[in-house]
Amino acid sequence: MEITCTRCHQMIEAENCYCPTCGLPQLLYSADPASGQVQPDRWSEVVRDAASIDWQPALRAALMFAVPAGLLSSAISPMSFFGLFWMSAAAAWAVVLYVRGQRPAWITIGAGARIGLVTGLMGGWLAFSASGGALFLERYVFHQSSQIDADWKARVDMSQQMGQQWTAGMGQGDAAEVEAARAQIQGYMLSPEGHAGWEAFSYASNSIFLMLFAVAGGALGARVLARTRRPEV
Repeated sequence: MEITCTRCHQMIEAENCYCPTCGLPQLLYSADPASGQVQPDRWSEVVRDAASIDWQPALRAALMFAVPAGLLSSAISPMSFFGLFWMSAAAAWAVVLYVRGQRPAWITIGAGARIGLVTGLMGGWLAFSASGGALFLERYVFHQSSQIDADWKARVDMSQQMGQQWTAGMGQGDAAEVEAARAQIQGYMLSPEGHAGWEAFSYASNSIFLMLFAVAGGALGARVLARTRRPEV
């Protein structure tokens, strides 16, 4: 059975004491057998706005999980392939850690998403910095620039070969124009500016995706913690 929140008019499960969307307490009424009057149940604790965030403990919780998640999601980690999972899990656990210190132990999905956003910003920035720093060290400190450039050239050549297969069925005039444009793009991609630009774009895109998954993880963590808290009569 579901009821409607009196503030945001969203559907709520009957046993929920808080609206999962706006955090409004849903008062329960019971009949007094002595007087025959219906009186509201009293809450065992002071009601806090579940949509608000105490940012000092929230930032501590976010930082605690954003640092390992950012490092695991960076290019220096052999498990960076699971970066989106690391970041969403870090945001969810940051919400759990924050909520444990709150009374009542409940926040809205929007508040959880905001904590996830902060966790994602920290973790994504760390992943971007660690990946860029590792590339800088490999090129200029460990003198692996020749190997890095060779690997990059192989990747560009592979993409060009795939493009040639795609234009194989075109007419002669169209194919010539496409080949000219492809040659120009290949020349730019093989230049130092093109290589640096692509690496920066890749790291920035990865950080954005990490941030988005952190927002989703924070919202999911808040939703999972939306448990019923029974008031005392």
